[in-house]
Amino acid sequence: MTSGLWELVLKGIWTTIQLLVLSGLLAAAVSFLVGIARTHRLWIVRFLAGCYTEVFRGTSALVMIFWVFFVLPPAFGWQLVPLWAGTLALGLTYGAYGSEIVRGALNAVEPAQKEGGIALSFTPWQRMRLILLPQAVPEMIPPFSNLLIELLKGTALVSVMGMGDLAFSGNLVRLALQESAEIYTYILLIYFVIAFLLTRVMRGLEKRLKAGIGRAPERGVSAHELKRAETTGVGGGVA
Repeated sequence: MTSGLWELVLKGIWTTIQLLVLSGLLAAAVSFLVGIARTHRLWIVRFLAGCYTEVFRGTSALVMIFWVFFVLPPAFGWQLVPLWAGTLALGLTYGAYGSEIVRGALNAVEPAQKEGGIALSFTPWQRMRLILLPQAVPEMIPPFSNLLIELLKGTALVSVMGMGDLAFSGNLVRLALQESAEIYTYILLIYFVIAFLLTRVMRGLEKRLKAGIGRAPERGVSAHELKRAETTGVGGGVA
């Protein structure tokens, strides 16, 4: 490829990264807000949060992008630029999935921990901030890592708005060179590299958070350790 075409691809990578970061931040905020709301003591709060989750989890992200970009402007009289339209649609959609991760992790905390906070006369917010979230957040990291990778792949959907992301730029290069195999191989490798780096970052974050509460990430148990545990009764635990 010529330098001009490579420049086009690099601009697409930068646009994809921008969209990933912005929609990821929005999805994270929505995940925690709605996920915590789904554990609220008031049924109306749980009901509204559940309605949001079911609506956005049950609709297509592609259709949501079309709706935000093409339906909202005539309905409300304003137009979002493609970057913000994609951020809003993807952030709200993937935030609905993330809210279930947050809800599940909070519910997985031992009931005795919650009861201890009540015994210490902590307010609900103090129990959430000081007891529940520090234990639940490390357990959220692996599923959030998977969700972030799905969000990365979902950013390719914004190409339907003519937004110059990686997928859109790759298609323009393909049309210019009339070469599909080479171009889409490059695009696949670029997505893989970004996803791999995200996985490494999230793995490091998981280790850091678990070390902060005196736990280590789970590791696999070898066959030798299992055999030793069966014969001696020791050494089969997971660190």
